[in-house]
Amino acid sequence: MLSNKGLLSVRDLVKIYKLSAKSQLSQNFILDKNVTDKIVKSSQIDSNDLLVVEVGAGPGLLTRSILDTGITNMIAVEKDKRFLPALMQLSEATRGVLKIIHDDMLKIDHSLILQKANIPNIDTEKIIENNSKINKINNNSIDNIDSRESGGGDGMVRLGGGGREGKLHLIGNLPFNVASPLLVQWMKMLYKREGIFKFPNVIMTLMFQKEVGDRIAASVKDPERSRISVLVQSLCEVRKVYQLPSNIFVPQPKVDATLIQLTALSKPVLNVPVDKFEEVVRYFYGRRRKTLRAIFKTIKSRISPTEQGLLDYNLEKLEWDLTLRPEKISSEEFCKLTKIFIENSITFPT
Repeated sequence: MLSNKGLLSVRDLVKIYKLSAKSQLSQNFILDKNVTDKIVKSSQIDSNDLLVVEVGAGPGLLTRSILDTGITNMIAVEKDKRFLPALMQLSEATRGVLKIIHDDMLKIDHSLILQKANIPNIDTEKIIENNSKINKINNNSIDNIDSRESGGGDGMVRLGGGGREGKLHLIGNLPFNVASPLLVQWMKMLYKREGIFKFPNVIMTLMFQKEVGDRIAASVKDPERSRISVLVQSLCEVRKVYQLPSNIFVPQPKVDATLIQLTALSKPVLNVPVDKFEEVVRYFYGRRRKTLRAIFKTIKSRISPTEQGLLDYNLEKLEWDLTLRPEKISSEEFCKLTKIFIENSITFPT
């Protein structure tokens, strides 16, 4: 829990350090703690979360609301050096709970985050196996499981025992200009279980421009559905938490924002190589106003007769309605289509 004794308010820090939002970085601050408290409450961040990572902490008001939950291990990644003095003051007030990293989240080496958080190399398979054991045992004896890993005298955070089994919570008010590239990067890392996404349990609570949030959450047959909908929903359960009006931000942007929560699926829909999957989805959504029949006709015009026969044979088994357009196709169905191209070595046009 954060102690506010002797700690200046965020509004005071903004004045002292003459902090202002930079339009070229798409920065918009939230300076009302009632708002940030609601965001954190809606995110369901738990004091037992193994690690909370905040992206783009800015002047640190959302950071304070997160710390108020009583979490014990938090990393804030901030690209803009102007905010570091205010964030370091906050870090000192937490006595080591909050650690600050000055870096660009799009380019950061995730091992730096794990090192700063005092978390050892993550053996995902071992943690999942340990989780399975825990689920079979009475709650009263959970702490006895692999107790050697539940803590230690070296200051290292352990991954086993006590109900904190590898839970990562990633949260942030993402700058609008990098929100989509960040999300795509994170989805690819989640698929490959790289960096901080090696954690078996990953939850992301993120603020997006409303239009982007609507696309991420768009269901099959929704006209807002897009490539990013298909990719994200192949790996995560998506929950649209609530809409944030533009007037809560400083300076006020032209559009509202949406709070989206993504929970990594224990059994992802995506069961084909992510880069090939994205290539197929990108091709179809690049022709989203065409019917599937028209798109497949174009594809078949660019492949050999043998490949045409293989494609026709496998499409019949899919039993798709070829009068539909790409937004009517689910993530699972796009996985099946990608698998057809891979398993039958059918050339995919670029």
